[in-house]
Amino acid sequence: MTLMIKTLETIDELQQMQEVESEVWHMDPIPVHQTFTALNHGGIVLGAYDGEKMVGFLYSFAGFDRGTPYLCSHMLGILPEYRTSGLGVKFKWKQAEIAKKMGYSMITWTFDPLESRNAYLNLHKLQATGALYEADHYGSMNDEFNQGLPTDRIQIKWDISNQKSQPDVSLQAEHILLDADENGYPIVKERLETANLAAGDCYFVAIPKHFQGIKQTDFSLAKQWRLETRKVFQQLFDHGFQASDLIREAAHDYSYYVFTN
Repeated sequence: MTLMIKTLETIDELQQMQEVESEVWHMDPIPVHQTFTALNHGGIVLGAYDGEKMVGFLYSFAGFDRGTPYLCSHMLGILPEYRTSGLGVKFKWKQAEIAKKMGYSMITWTFDPLESRNAYLNLHKLQATGALYEADHYGSMNDEFNQGLPTDRIQIKWDISNQKSQPDVSLQAEHILLDADENGYPIVKERLETANLAAGDCYFVAIPKHFQGIKQTDFSLAKQWRLETRKVFQQLFDHGFQASDLIREAAHDYSYYVFTN
């Protein structure tokens, strides 16, 4: 499958993006006057095409923090039949390429920490950093992916001016702070209370590989995963740890965050 990614520039293209956005997120799309204004004032809006058909988009706008500009990558959407094509990582590298030419050195965005595919893309493939954790960041949302659950988010900071390869880390059972039991329930380990989080060790936190599937079949279990992982994530981030990688093991139903400081 050959897909083309290009910068969106016209009102017609942004209206096409609205159609894809509605199909992916099942909610009212961002107004065209907003996306058009953003791309003309430091933003980057990309579309992916299969022939003449737009199959995905990436919307980002300019941000500013204490004298430093950055690019805020707000929304990525890909039609379901194209989500295993590697398009997500291609979008991000194209975004980084354009952002560098525009003078940006950092791109930031948020993602649901229980969505393992997004975590793997952000932390492992892009080698960005999960820098902050926000509980119920967006409040109540009624789209297909978020409805009924607190919208906890990890904020990514991607330093595109200094991209370094991260060393591979092997999973260490004695440093797992949360794991799943034989029935698929999240279990916070006693070592969370006894570990010296100030000592700077490497720690691991399990998440399901298919969180949306759990949400559809057992909503109470999905909510339990949200609340139990929140306890561990908050303690780690409060002690200066950052999410640096995600380990995926083919033989298991769970992936493991790698936290370092």
